[in-house]
Amino acid sequence: MRVKRAPDFKLRRGVSRRREGGRSSVCVLPDGRGGRFPLAFPGRAGHPSLDPCWAGRGACRSTVGGCYTLCVRQLIINADDLGLTVGVNHAILETHTNGVVSSATLMANGGAFTDAIAQAQSAPRLSVGCHVVLVDGTPILDGKQVSSLVAKRFPRDEFHSNVAVFGARAVFRSLDRDEVVSEIVAQVRKIRAAGIEVSHLDTHKHAHLFPPVLEAVVRAAKICGVPAIRNPFVPIQAMQWSCFADQPGLWKRWAQVHVLRSFGSHFGEKIKRAGLATPDGVIGVIETGLLDGSLLRRALASLPDGTWELVCHPGYDDADLRAIRTRLRESRDEERRLLTSVELREFLEKERIRVISYREFAESTL
Repeated sequence: MRVKRAPDFKLRRGVSRRREGGRSSVCVLPDGRGGRFPLAFPGRAGHPSLDPCWAGRGACRSTVGGCYTLCVRQLIINADDLGLTVGVNHAILETHTNGVVSSATLMANGGAFTDAIAQAQSAPRLSVGCHVVLVDGTPILDGKQVSSLVAKRFPRDEFHSNVAVFGARAVFRSLDRDEVVSEIVAQVRKIRAAGIEVSHLDTHKHAHLFPPVLEAVVRAAKICGVPAIRNPFVPIQAMQWSCFADQPGLWKRWAQVHVLRSFGSHFGEKIKRAGLATPDGVIGVIETGLLDGSLLRRALASLPDGTWELVCHPGYDDADLRAIRTRLRESRDEERRLLTSVELREFLEKERIRVISYREFAESTL
């Protein structure tokens, strides 16, 4: 097999690119031979966390031919809302053990927090982060300590329920950033005190889209030693109007995400300056609530080279879920089925997209 140099990659000596099935792969060839990179899924043999041949971000070592392959496209599949309900907890563990979910983010103030801790501890390969809640929830700290975040004090302290109101308060400097940092730190420390090492941070309703909130999240991550933060911005390749023209239920969401992209111009610079890791962007945000196999395949097929994150919300639409305030009900059942489907695993393999966890991403990036 003849191996060609890759003109568009900055490769160290001895690294070359070859074509496989129309998509390219990059190999270090100590003996001049090639080899395919192994695709792997959480909970299965060959997953990077179990594979002694795993050599860092994008590097997959095959024992056949001694080939180290740079996987051009990698995907972190993160399930949000761990701790929301017992049913959501069980669905996340199910989609990790029997499906493709590699990471999850835990709500420190979720109603099923204790059960979530037990579930997470039963799945050591699941990378668990903190799903920071600053809107539509209750604070860990006393309301007097985070008064700029609290919308009402009685009968209990509650954050603003509307993310637009929260965003306006953030942009117009009505939030005390020290209070925001203190609340985030308190949430991370609660999870750690329960025995979970926090691998990454993201925010409920993507609140850190807003620059003042992002600054607070970065500060909290540095204080707590959390190595990675979600990049909440959707790549332009996954926002082509032609992909959503036949989905009127997503037009409003598409427009909102398109407008909010304006906050992302300096996101990468801020994260890099802070010495933190972040993926290249997210998919699944526009589709939240209506995500199905067809929409997901479109989004995955459009992914450019890099490391990306699929945001998902698997769950069970049970009595506990119907008793709380959330717009995601039937869709959680649909996502649970999708994320455990053979068809999705086969599609990822066909597209040569490697599934990794946040823990692996951070360890190999920093």
